[in-house]
Amino acid sequence: MEHAEIDRLRAQDGFPESLRERVRAVGTAEGAALMDIPAGRFIRLARLGLLVPVAFYLNRYRAVVWLYLAEELREFVSAPENRHLLKGRTPETLRGQLATGVDLRARNWRGRHLGFLLRQAEDPWARAGAVAAFLAPVEVAEVIKDPYERAVLNRFRPGPPGHGVPGSPAAAVAERIMTAQDADEIGWLRSDLARSVGEARTVSPAPRPATRRDPTAVRAAARPIPPMARTVTAPRKEATHSSDATGRPPELPVRLPGLHVPPPEPAARGAVPPVRRGHGPVQPAAPRPPRGLRAWLRRRSPRPAGPVRV
Repeated sequence: MEHAEIDRLRAQDGFPESLRERVRAVGTAEGAALMDIPAGRFIRLARLGLLVPVAFYLNRYRAVVWLYLAEELREFVSAPENRHLLKGRTPETLRGQLATGVDLRARNWRGRHLGFLLRQAEDPWARAGAVAAFLAPVEVAEVIKDPYERAVLNRFRPGPPGHGVPGSPAAAVAERIMTAQDADEIGWLRSDLARSVGEARTVSPAPRPATRRDPTAVRAAARPIPPMARTVTAPRKEATHSSDATGRPPELPVRLPGLHVPPPEPAARGAVPPVRRGHGPVQPAAPRPPRGLRAWLRRRSPRPAGPVRV
């Protein structure tokens, strides 16, 4: 509140009693006595939205108790256009609304409390958070798609007034009263929220986390590994003798005295080389008799008879 407004209130007659009377809030019974009407008629006028509550609280039975400004009630009684509502039969149109179960007390309080929060907010995001406080989180998520902007709204979002502990039944009732229920009210708040966030976005965008650095630049800036620190693996040497599938070295040919083993004949072009032992059957070549055996056989064989000389 500005100093000029404080000075104006202090200059009024009967200060501070006059100011205390202006902000005095009364319940249903005291308000009906102040207006000189039955309590039932007072409740019907409040449900129709003709009397706007300024606050509420939950009693020990968890029932909602609405409070009204005493000064506004006196102004309602003194207005000439409201006299037919205080005495006599309630008009037919109003009685039809009451028959349908209309109750505008919570909605009127939300509109009044929203105006109070907007007057107190000094930051664009605080004003947007005040509007978001009267919408369900699902409605806010449908209007504001950016999660970082929703995080800022949640930071500036005021909670419902009351003395209920978060998570308690009293807090749940206060949360239900503060959340808009009617379709037209929800639509109006959604449009107002989109406009408020748009204005706040132009003034100060929502903070975002810093972007990650390029991993290739990080690898390029890393210190290279010194040559001495590198591990060099020496190539393994080939085995001198190959082994078969059983792991044993191949058998060498046995040389017998007096026997000549000729060298293996060269393989013909296109012939399939023999498979090593252990990997498949090998067809052995037919052994050739040694030279000494051939000569002995040649001497033992009968020679053909030649022509007989006379």
